[in-house]
Amino acid sequence: MELTQIAGTRDDFQIVHHLTLTGTQVEIGRALTEEARRLGWAPVPTNPTVNRARRAWFEHGWPQHHARLDGAAQALGLDPDQDDVALDGLAFVPRGSGCSALWCPPSASADGHGRAARNYDFFTLSTSEILGGEPQEGELPMASRPYVISTRPDDGLAATVITMSDLDGCMDGINEAGLAVMLLVADFEQATPSADAAPQVGVSAVQLPRYVLDTCENVEQAKQALLRAKQYDHGVPLHYLVADARGGAFVWERGRDGGEHIVEYGDAPLCVTNHQLHLHPDPMSLPADNPHTFGTFDRIRTLHERSKGVTLSEGDLRDGLRAVRQGESPESPFRTLWSTVFDPAARTLTASFYLGDGRYTEDLVFSAAR
Repeated sequence: MELTQIAGTRDDFQIVHHLTLTGTQVEIGRALTEEARRLGWAPVPTNPTVNRARRAWFEHGWPQHHARLDGAAQALGLDPDQDDVALDGLAFVPRGSGCSALWCPPSASADGHGRAARNYDFFTLSTSEILGGEPQEGELPMASRPYVISTRPDDGLAATVITMSDLDGCMDGINEAGLAVMLLVADFEQATPSADAAPQVGVSAVQLPRYVLDTCENVEQAKQALLRAKQYDHGVPLHYLVADARGGAFVWERGRDGGEHIVEYGDAPLCVTNHQLHLHPDPMSLPADNPHTFGTFDRIRTLHERSKGVTLSEGDLRDGLRAVRQGESPESPFRTLWSTVFDPAARTLTASFYLGDGRYTEDLVFSAAR
C-alpha cells in the first residue's frame, strides 16, 4: 500500500490523498479496510439473513468484491462467513452529490478522442450542519478529504477512481480497458433519504461504478452487467454516465417505479445533470428550474448549447464545465469540489480539486494503465 498526499494543506478546504494498492483482490480488500479503520470506519451489525444473501450474490455476480470482503475479514480478525456484520460500505463521511457531465464522442472531438468531463458538486458543510445541527468541535466538512485510489490487482482489471466517502465505492472512475463511469444525483425533487440505511442484497448506489469497472471493458458489457445486477439506493437515486475507448456512451437510470433505462443519443454529445433523462429527453424542452431542482435544467441547457453541432477540444470541454460550475456566493453551501476529464482512449483521468473560493489545484493526471 502506498499513500501519498497530493494536494492541499491544512489551510485549504480539501486535502487530497492518492492510495495505490497492488496484489490479489484479498490483499487489496485488507488494505482498504485498514485505511478505512484509520479514518474511523467500523463494521456495522446487520440482518444475518440479508447479509448471507448479500455474500452469495457477490460470490456469483461480483467475485472481485467478494474476494475483497475476505480481505476485510482478515483485517478485522473475523470469520469471512460471519453473518451478523457487514464488512463493506467503507464510508467515512455521508454521501451524495449534485453535478454536471458531458460526453463528447470521437466524431465531435477536435483530435478524434472521445472524452467525458464532469463537475462534482457538494456541500461545504460538516455532517452535523447538513443534519440541521451545530458543528462539533474539530469536525471537518464532510467532503474535505477525498481520495484518489488506484488498484492494480493480480487477478482483475486495474482502475483509478475518485471517492469522497466510500473507499470501496467511487464517484468517478476509469479502468485499464478505457471504460469510464461517473455518478450524479438523478432526481433532486424526489430525493427522500431513507431512515434505514442498512445494506441490502446487490450493489449500492456508490458501489455501482466500482462494480462496472471491475467487471466490464466496454459499454456493451456494461449494459448487460447493469441489466443483470440487483441494485438499491437509500432514497437518493443516482444515474450514471458510462463511456468507453471505442467511442460509445450511455446513461443508466432507474425510474421511480423500478424501471431500468439505457439513454443514448447516438453519435452526438451527451449532457447529464440532475434530472432523469428518460423523462426529459430533449434538453431544449425542459421546465423552468425551481428552488428544489438545484439548477439542473439550466445547466443542461447550457451544456447542450455549447456542444451541439460543433467540434470540441479538450479545452472546450473544460470551458463548458466552468460555465456550469457552482457559484461562490457566501450564502451558498455548495461548491464544485472537483472537475474531471476522462480520456478513455488514453486510459487517463485528469482532475482539479477545490482548495477555496477562486482556488483550484493544477490539473492532476492519473492513469488507469498498469
